[in-house]
Amino acid sequence: MQHNIVCFRTRHLDQPWSLENYRSVGGYKQLERILNDKIPPEHILERIKQSALRGRGGAGFPTGLKWSFLSRGKPIQKYLICNSDEGEPGTCKDHDILMLNPHQLIEGMIIAAYVLGTTVGYHYLRGEFWHAFQRCEQAIKEAYQEGYLGKNILGSGVDFDLYNTLGAGAYICGEETALIESIEGKRGWPRFKPPFPANYGLYGLPTTINNTETLASVPVILQHGAKWFAHLGGKENGGSKIFSISGHVNQPGNYEIPLGTPFSELLNIAGGVWKNARIKAVIPGGSSMPVLPGEVMKRTRLDYDSLSKAGSMLGTGAIIVMDEHTCMVNALACITEFYYEESCGQCTPCREGSGWVTRLIKRIEAGQGKPGDLDCLEQIAKGIEGRTICAFGEAIAWPVRSFLKHFRAEFEYHIEHGCCQVAARVR
Repeated sequence: MQHNIVCFRTRHLDQPWSLENYRSVGGYKQLERILNDKIPPEHILERIKQSALRGRGGAGFPTGLKWSFLSRGKPIQKYLICNSDEGEPGTCKDHDILMLNPHQLIEGMIIAAYVLGTTVGYHYLRGEFWHAFQRCEQAIKEAYQEGYLGKNILGSGVDFDLYNTLGAGAYICGEETALIESIEGKRGWPRFKPPFPANYGLYGLPTTINNTETLASVPVILQHGAKWFAHLGGKENGGSKIFSISGHVNQPGNYEIPLGTPFSELLNIAGGVWKNARIKAVIPGGSSMPVLPGEVMKRTRLDYDSLSKAGSMLGTGAIIVMDEHTCMVNALACITEFYYEESCGQCTPCREGSGWVTRLIKRIEAGQGKPGDLDCLEQIAKGIEGRTICAFGEAIAWPVRSFLKHFRAEFEYHIEHGCCQVAARVR
């Protein structure tokens, strides 16, 4: 295994998803060691904390701390949920884990369940992930046959049952409480918080929810040690991370690299900007994150803290690269139209505001913008941000405000001249 590969450690093998090949790289050895040696759950929890593993689904919350919120002392049913909804535009890392290394996710979930003291887990997949769902179903079947799942796992007295469940493809169900509602058979609407899932989650019982990449990292952390994983990245940014780089690059795809790697290095790995063009802008963490000018990104490292200082967020690690020929008005129109379509409609600022900004940006793009439109856009975005039940409002507001902050002149040109500045320059 390459020294920085965690979730893709079977990728070089023929049929990397098979149980045999997963075992060939040490698969299920950590689970067997934990159960055979009866390692106390609190010891494993401490190692996860020491590893500085942070949630890979977007929020970046420390995983060990999140696990500690679920009390083991209460003699009631608790649940573990893996969030494989992956609806963020530009993100495709979890899908590759499910297709290429599903057994590592399963082992990670069993270990997490042991630490949390839960006997039931649900794996929630986005509705479009039909092939990944089938592969995970086969992997779970094999795990049951080998005694890694079910009652009295490997004769240890530990029980854990795991179920795959498909959503209907709604973006909002990536939000953890909307995901819980979906599993319960309800409309995917986020819940008011508090109470948080650790206290009142699935079926009203304590629940922990983690992202696919997060849980799949657990067996390798235990195999090589918390210090090894922590030292892959920087302080408070432990481990490697899968970055989905797309847009105007020569070799788009998923790349697993240590956190803290300079963006310029990843750009080179991905073949550089296509057609020998210059880089103009980058969205570093999925389309809901603030955009940054290309020159700023070229000086920035890919970790939670560095991107925060630069004015954006790591998010899911979905990097969208835009070259010098990109119309930023059109790019923002595409983003806001997506979020307008995907708004669940529960909160008025999001439901109405997403439509307002989308129609206004499309009017500007069509050459029908008016003086004052940009100030109006800014005010609408401010009126959405922080005023919704979940972070979906920020997913609309942050792109609008960041595009206007960094590329306002391009929007002003559209309004003043009724056409695109980039197209005019080409002519």
